[in-house]
Amino acid sequence: MFKDVAFGQYYPADSAVHRLDARIKLLLTLVYVIGIFFVKSYFGFMLTAALLLLIILVAKLPMASVLKSVRGILVLVLITAAINLFMIKDGDVLVEWKIFVITKNGVHTTIKMVLRLVLLISGASLLALTTTPVELADGLESLMKPLSLIKVPVRDIAMIMSIALRFIPTLFEETNKIISAQKARGASLDSGNIFARIKALVPVLIPLFVNSFRRADELAFAMDARCYNACDKRTKMKKSTIGFGDILAAFVVLAFFTVILLDRYYFPTVGINIDAMIFGGLL
Repeated sequence: MFKDVAFGQYYPADSAVHRLDARIKLLLTLVYVIGIFFVKSYFGFMLTAALLLLIILVAKLPMASVLKSVRGILVLVLITAAINLFMIKDGDVLVEWKIFVITKNGVHTTIKMVLRLVLLISGASLLALTTTPVELADGLESLMKPLSLIKVPVRDIAMIMSIALRFIPTLFEETNKIISAQKARGASLDSGNIFARIKALVPVLIPLFVNSFRRADELAFAMDARCYNACDKRTKMKKSTIGFGDILAAFVVLAFFTVILLDRYYFPTVGINIDAMIFGGLL
């Protein structure tokens, strides 16, 4: 049930993307996510997909690991596609059957919405696949450090996030074990209507919550026994530094964001339609 969840799962590899500073990767991921929502044309989606494919190749990631994140939102993608396809009524009518009407604008909007969701989730998953939870927490702590001036407990927040990210894959693995154990005892979790399936999950959720609280209690005792304290005097074994690779990555992503903005706001004002140049009369 949860085998295809890729969130929080780090894929170890020796690549330039893995060696990038976590702070740079967090900021560039934010720029990428913002840029996705500015994409309006098919050219923009092609450019985004090319950037995503380039990162995957440089990071030496198997495509299956990236596509796992898309499988987790497949139902959301299908529901979004159906809503856009049948609810948008303006434009040339392509298919009309009883109360269902499919228009040309509806088809284009549906395709773009699906592409936006797939590229958004795939791009965001690269951050978790190429950055360890500890690096993510340290990078977030460094970026949030100015908030400590107004008494925000930055180190505590970073520690909580580090623990949460670390145990997300563990919880999914434990959930799969409990589901397998319940099925071995004759439990039917995949049959019946939606209400029957929700009711069948109760024997899974109860031991999962019990094990989670037990694990949290053991972790608290272990941290207390080691005199852990999120004070300002703590040091780090590895200090983050900005290198040439980080600058190059920032340049590539910022160039991508600039082209996306030009394609949305500048090119239409000067009469440049890149989609028409590429696809001709197909659109």
